Amino acid sequence: LQSYIQADRFAPSRWAAPGVLPVFDEDTKEAETSLFDQEKTKSETFPGIDHPDDRYEDDAMEDGELESDLSSYRVLSSKTLADVVEALIGTYYVEGGKNAANHLMKWSGIHVDFDPEEIEFSTRPSNVPDNVLRSVNFDALEGALNINFRDRGLLIEAITHASRPSSGVSCYQRLEFVGDAVLDHLITRHLFFTYTDLPPGRLTDLRAAAVNNENFARVAVNHKLHVHLRHGSSALEKQIRDFVKEVQIESLKPGFNSFGLGDCKAPKVLGDIVESIAGAIFLDSGRDTQAVWKVFQPLMHPMVTPDTLPMHPVRELQERCQQQAEGLEYKATRIGNLATVEVYIEGVQVGTAQNPQKKMAQKLAARNALAALKEKETAEAKEREDEDGKKKKNGTQTFTRQTLNDICLRRNWPMPLYRCVNEGGPAHAKRFTFAVRVNTSDKGWTDECVGEPMPSVKKAKDSAAVLLLELLNKWYA
Repeated sequence: LQSYIQADRFAPSRWAAPGVLPVFDEDTKEAETSLFDQEKTKSETFPGIDHPDDRYEDDAMEDGELESDLSSYRVLSSKTLADVVEALIGTYYVEGGKNAANHLMKWSGIHVDFDPEEIEFSTRPSNVPDNVLRSVNFDALEGALNINFRDRGLLIEAITHASRPSSGVSCYQRLEFVGDAVLDHLITRHLFFTYTDLPPGRLTDLRAAAVNNENFARVAVNHKLHVHLRHGSSALEKQIRDFVKEVQIESLKPGFNSFGLGDCKAPKVLGDIVESIAGAIFLDSGRDTQAVWKVFQPLMHPMVTPDTLPMHPVRELQERCQQQAEGLEYKATRIGNLATVEVYIEGVQVGTAQNPQKKMAQKLAARNALAALKEKETAEAKEREDEDGKKKKNGTQTFTRQTLNDICLRRNWPMPLYRCVNEGGPAHAKRFTFAVRVNTSDKGWTDECVGEPMPSVKKAKDSAAVLLLELLNKWYA
């Protein structure tokens, strides 16, 4: 398959006629050496040492097992090869369904067949004591799922935690393993066929927002699946109770849906039982994925969409600082069981938060920093509007990068993207040249406007912003 992979775009300067050896010396990177170069370097570096591979090199060349023409070789990373195989499997699945994908995997040497005895064993009715069956409120649990199990023992296993004293019922971990794979497949398929125009990166973000423990845990709480959990841990009970309170507070916020980015970290067990229930339905229905989706599609409503997809605060803050060419730094400390994370931009603290978990503290600190920055930008925008109004009355108007930021805020556009084009001059008289562009909601990216060389970064950005503002005035005049 590797001979069919188009790893490089066609370029006329790299083309060679049949029978003519191509020369790509100009494309060789200093940091990259081929396997042949590595062997040569090894022999040259240690001339007195007999390397095992060297003893067979001449014989291999004589037998024709290695070609002397290295131009016939291309360097392909293992990830590229793996991605191509995955893409081929996806193509067969999209065009021909599961059977076609299985056929390709068999052909490529991927083992997908199962022993019939193993399949029969996995679907064998479970043996659950009668006293355990009587202890579960099946009417409420099956009512919440809107399904009637043929083998209720599977459902009991799906809600049994490892901390539960032995009662003849296995814990949910094996069912969770199956359900995790089934839900990942079903949600991926739903997103792929629903949003056919989205780029792969955006699809990956959607799936990450839908398939995560935090989102599954909120599904469990919203449909009261957690009340049926069979466990024997008082500490776990307290964690679940605290999390349920946080979810109830979240639900009071209008239009709020965290999709895995809530302010409170969910106990892992809540997400696990959602996956284990999916695994139980999968086995109870005779390995029917559609039966699982019929249950879980309404359970997971509202499903994340491109319009409701939240961006992780840490990532959002990082991208904002990159666009503004500002330095971002996190400082974390821990006193006892409490972690404190402070956010600094250009050396100025803009946000802080505390949480027992460092990652959660970082997320909350980034969110607080974004809120503070937005509040500051809104206040500055209002102040600029007032100043511009006064200047218009006086017949003068000054355009700066803040004016451009104000326009982006009013139109709900992303912040302008600045890029340093050139930095030169002696140390005592530096000159900076910046370019800027913005992604508009209706016309896409603007052309990149390059400003004049200026003695400071801020003035260089202002110079570029003036040109972009003139372009926007022409577009929206």
